[in-house]
Amino acid sequence: MSDLKPTADAPRSPGRPRSTRADEAIIEAVLDLLAEGSTIEALSIEAVATRAGVGKATIYRRWPGKDALLMDALRRLKGVVAQPAGHSVRDDLVLLVGAVGHNVDPRAERIMPCLVPEVNRSPDHFQLYQNIIEPRRKIMREVLRRGVATGELRADLDIEVAMALLTGPMLIQRLMRWHPELDDRLLPENVVDGVLDGLRAR
Repeated sequence: MSDLKPTADAPRSPGRPRSTRADEAIIEAVLDLLAEGSTIEALSIEAVATRAGVGKATIYRRWPGKDALLMDALRRLKGVVAQPAGHSVRDDLVLLVGAVGHNVDPRAERIMPCLVPEVNRSPDHFQLYQNIIEPRRKIMREVLRRGVATGELRADLDIEVAMALLTGPMLIQRLMRWHPELDDRLLPENVVDGVLDGLRAR
């Protein structure tokens, strides 16, 4: 899996304007096929082209291969990365934790749980997932490091473990619906406040 490049790097025929409508149709076709049960392995450029109503050449002018196309489609599914205001470590963490496992596209409920075993089976798919999720981890790291620098959080804080403590409960609840009686609206605050009790400087 070597073609993990953003859409902007995709080759394009000179002199031909890029169609936003075609881009949208292609991304939508990928998400529809995944939501209908197609695996990453089974997903083909041919199937995407047929569903989108475009030729394969149209796709290859925009994306160098299936992996780059998948990456853009899954980024769309994940939505825009939350941007903390930077005023309060707690408030920033509530914002970021609330975004974990949250997708505005209803197809995500069918797609994301099915991707988990594929990511675990394939090193290439695992790397694709890491490339999508790492920008979100980077933002949370920055918030936690800021909290350490300002003295709000413990100086000996293990940043990576702290991120796991904060994101784990949200992932299991939203991906697995682990406890149906938990209030999803209150859970980010409850998780952050519970974890911060152990992370705060004494």
